[in-house]
Amino acid sequence: MSKTQNAAGSRIASLLDANSFVEIGAQVTARSTDFNLSAASAPSDGVITGYGTIDGSLVYVFSQDVSVLGGTIGEMHAKKITGLYKMACKTGAPVIGLLDCGGIRLEESTDALAALGAIMKRQAMASGLIPQITAVFGSCGGGLSVIPSLSDFTFIETDAKLFVNSPDAIEGNSADKVDTSSAAFQMEAGNADFCGTEAEICAAIRDLIVMLPANNEDEGPCAEVADDLNRACTGLASTLADGADTLKILSDSGIFFETQRCRSTCVVTGFIRLNGYTVGAVATRGTTVCAGGMIKAAEFIGFCDAFNIPVLTLANVTSFKASEFSEKRAAKAAGRLAYAYASATVPKVTVVTGKAYGSPYVVFGSKTIGADMVYAWPDAEIGTMDPKMAAKIMCGDADAAALRQTAADYAALQQSVTSAARRGYVDTIISDADTRKYVIGAFEMLYTKREDRPDKKHGTV
Repeated sequence: MSKTQNAAGSRIASLLDANSFVEIGAQVTARSTDFNLSAASAPSDGVITGYGTIDGSLVYVFSQDVSVLGGTIGEMHAKKITGLYKMACKTGAPVIGLLDCGGIRLEESTDALAALGAIMKRQAMASGLIPQITAVFGSCGGGLSVIPSLSDFTFIETDAKLFVNSPDAIEGNSADKVDTSSAAFQMEAGNADFCGTEAEICAAIRDLIVMLPANNEDEGPCAEVADDLNRACTGLASTLADGADTLKILSDSGIFFETQRCRSTCVVTGFIRLNGYTVGAVATRGTTVCAGGMIKAAEFIGFCDAFNIPVLTLANVTSFKASEFSEKRAAKAAGRLAYAYASATVPKVTVVTGKAYGSPYVVFGSKTIGADMVYAWPDAEIGTMDPKMAAKIMCGDADAAALRQTAADYAALQQSVTSAARRGYVDTIISDADTRKYVIGAFEMLYTKREDRPDKKHGTV
């Protein structure tokens, strides 16, 4: 067996619990006779498929073998993968795809195209039913790049290539100028969640799997809690600049799995554990959010809602990013985010940690957009805009002293967290140190939440 043949199998062995893998379809081989393809040896038709366990939980895995016909997708190759998806949907378990592929098998022509379409359809049918995870090793180009995009989470090896068009095929570009197929480029574009070595990817997938429910009807995993549920989070207010730091402190034992970490970094998304249960978290870095960040958050909330994962939002946002590029997409992106929060029926808890101004605050998990419980820190500010700006609008040409007094009055009457609480937009004002225990209590209270919605096929936003 060659080194490359060993690679497909060794990735599975690294990913799964020891000795847990059971192969399915090992004897399947290519059956097309065009271009003398039948004369070539095609063990397993270039893809190893089967099932095993991660931390004792069932998962299905397919791993492409680039040493067999370049790992290309053909009729029987795809039949093995779609068969795996059928079994996974029947049993309600995640599918993990390990991609290392030379593309569509040219010798099989339209049969190969039909095979690719069959995989895409199965992925689409499984979306929201079972978690789908893809890891890219080697090359994944052209139509094959759609497979990761139809997955829920994508991992990419540091030296792997992921692309629709190769860098040299893009007018005015070359791989030497901008390597659009590189892992770094695809991470920034949001087409991958994690980048690392093969060993690091396998370890990260294991970390993610143990935090996810097996399917959309599964209650989800509950880990043993070694952390104090009432632990005081002293100094939490000092982490406002980066929501990821805040989430790590709040989470059981500092566990935080960040998703899409290189995409639109003004918004942070990922999974934490509270009282042993997985919670999806959305926060900000800074107080300005861009269009890409809002879409990133909306997609993440959509995943959490599909798999009944509660959502925690840390609101510290004052404005939408003001740039020509962001402005082209900002309104649509804000609508996507508002729709995601409003349509999600899972438990939703928001903590206003800093400044929450204007429409950015409204769409970022506010009470009116659908949060079940809203907490706020004593020094938080909730209102339409900065008090000084509001004073200038209201007082016009008044002198400096009058502007200062109006700003102070506005801050006290309209901008304070107490004012928002009096109007019912904040349920409880809490200290930053008490955030963990209040949030855990809120999710425990909301555990049996049920919410009816109008009968319809699906929304259109």
